[in-house]
Amino acid sequence: MFDRIAGVYDLMNTAMTAGLHRRWRERAAELADVGPGSRVLDVATGTGDLAIELARHVSPGGEVVACDFAEAMLARARTKASRAGPRHVQPSFEWGDALELPYEDDSFDAAAVGFGARNFTDLARGLEELARVVRPGGRVVVLEITTPTRAPLSLFYRLWFDRAVPALGKLAGSLVALASRLRGSESAPAIARAYTYLPNSVKRFPAPALLAAEMERAGLDDIGYVLTAGGIVAIHAGTVLGGRA
Repeated sequence: MFDRIAGVYDLMNTAMTAGLHRRWRERAAELADVGPGSRVLDVATGTGDLAIELARHVSPGGEVVACDFAEAMLARARTKASRAGPRHVQPSFEWGDALELPYEDDSFDAAAVGFGARNFTDLARGLEELARVVRPGGRVVVLEITTPTRAPLSLFYRLWFDRAVPALGKLAGSLVALASRLRGSESAPAIARAYTYLPNSVKRFPAPALLAAEMERAGLDDIGYVLTAGGIVAIHAGTVLGGRA
């Protein structure tokens, strides 16, 4: 599914968030609390926006490793990063399974996941893996969509994510099929299904307080979270405990 939506992913993100997703990623990178020379991991990087933002924070002399299991997403991330120019370190984009990260224990100063944690088939395992690869004292950041509970935003949210977002996905799929002369092919339905999946995945994801508890169980301490966009987006950050077995 994620390979098939790679071509419309950035456009849909901008349309769905009115471009605010960039600011949310900036805030997530700030909460990673890294600086020049740091080594950072971005899990479920998608088309690389958070990795590119993290690269700004670790330059000069740092390193950003970004992984995803969707090769089409990674290809677009590499292209995007190359266009960003040489002012900052270039992230390294590579295939990786969030539930079985191919990295040594304590090998990063921080790890982050932006709009990917709700896609983990085992959230607890994914959070444990994030904590495992970060050194004691380092930070783990989770940026994710959440469900607002206060009216009138909660009503708008339901209308937007339950109706408008799937409709946008269907439109995007039709335009892709038309542009590539593949009308009636698998591409358009796949894109439409992906943006029906999105609101459903958000509904299944733990509320902010419950996610904080999950992060604590994964071995993190000093956990806090920021709600932004009226409670539609939550950014959690926690510190990896020292003295792990």
